[in-house]
Amino acid sequence: MKVLIIGAHGKVGRLLIDELQNKQIHFVAGLRNEEQIKAYQAEDIATQYIDLTAPIAEIKNSIEASGADTIVFTAGAGGAGYDLTMEIDLDGAIKTMDVAQTLGIKRYVMVSAVYSDDPSKWEASGIRPYYIAKHYADKYLRSTNLDYTIVHPGMLTNDDAVGKINIQSNYEGGSVPRADVAKVITQALETPSTIKKDINFVTGDEDIVSAVR
Repeated sequence: MKVLIIGAHGKVGRLLIDELQNKQIHFVAGLRNEEQIKAYQAEDIATQYIDLTAPIAEIKNSIEASGADTIVFTAGAGGAGYDLTMEIDLDGAIKTMDVAQTLGIKRYVMVSAVYSDDPSKWEASGIRPYYIAKHYADKYLRSTNLDYTIVHPGMLTNDDAVGKINIQSNYEGGSVPRADVAKVITQALETPSTIKKDINFVTGDEDIVSAVR
């Protein structure tokens, strides 16, 4: 396995790097910012320039150059405006799915959000366009021939990892540290039974390995 982390400089992406290093899983950090690339390379982290706003042909070249056979999409506009949210979280995500299928990359893990499948909650969230983007990106992913897993963590915190979660059929409330989200992604990559599945989870009482399996 060689994982391309798209959005490797985000909070979850950086923690995922730590997890993959601990598991000795090969990966490439997908980054858009040249300063971030230099900083990661200074830590001996393999990097790949990728711009999700670029034409799909350029994205294809970037993903192909990474040599990855697995993609984790954890990129996001991060509150930079609704136009960019649609361009990154929806259009950018879909372009990577199309490229993955073109290149024969099968495994694809999407970091989504709670309520992405529940439009009744979008308006009250105050970030309705973000949920629209995540909803349709998830829906498109399910329609592909990719071996996908979509993770829907509860409210994210920066607390230390707990290592235990509860998997819910739908989001019923609760939070989870970003560090545990990284652990869930890593475990999903190592667990074939998560293919074609959505995983909704919050901090709970079952260890992550057992819960994901």
